[in-house]
Amino acid sequence: MMSSLFLIIAASTLAAAHTIITYPGWRGDNLISNSTFPYGMQWMYPCGGMPLTTNRTYWPTTGGAVAFQPGWFQGHSTAFLYVNLGIGSDGPDGGPLNMSLPMVPPFQLLGPSNNPFPGTVCLPQVPLPTNLTVKAGDNATIQVVEIAQHGAALFSCVDIIFVEPGDSRLAEVNETNCLNSTELGFAELYTITTKAVGSTANATLSSATSLVRSSSSWLGYTPLLLGALWFLA
Repeated sequence: MMSSLFLIIAASTLAAAHTIITYPGWRGDNLISNSTFPYGMQWMYPCGGMPLTTNRTYWPTTGGAVAFQPGWFQGHSTAFLYVNLGIGSDGPDGGPLNMSLPMVPPFQLLGPSNNPFPGTVCLPQVPLPTNLTVKAGDNATIQVVEIAQHGAALFSCVDIIFVEPGDSRLAEVNETNCLNSTELGFAELYTITTKAVGSTANATLSSATSLVRSSSSWLGYTPLLLGALWFLA
């Protein structure tokens, strides 16, 4: 009894710190840190260090649900989320060569505190990427990417095989595998142009672009400073 309780507690701790796809499936448990992956597997592009699975999950040709537990390490109360699709088998592991087809616009995840994210995220109807047509029997991989405030990314994947909507092999979508927790919030991503491409006019700069401009200005004097120091020496 105690050993079962320990496993449940350990699993919940790991899940709170990483990203787990709960629907339609998952390549496999990559909640691992060892000598090969000292920083953990999920940092590894494209699928968190996991190879292509031999047991694909069925998913509709018209798109379907994607659900995951975001998790994350303490101190990151917000993150950016991406859901991408990879097609083909030209990659090193026999899967897609890349995951370059966005399925939904990226969005921001908001947590209640700086503790790891609680709960789950459910996208009940994720469409196919724009202008992509697939047929039953085609293979693909869905990738979920979570990016923290400091830019580090977690990668998780599920390998799928497309089937027609209503196929009996499709797993049912319900509240046990696809639920948006009330503890989590969402925000859209947007961009304010501070300097248009090709523009020479002065722009209203954000703190980040101001830093770039001031750094560039300072670096412009670096050769003169170094020359003066060399002359004085």
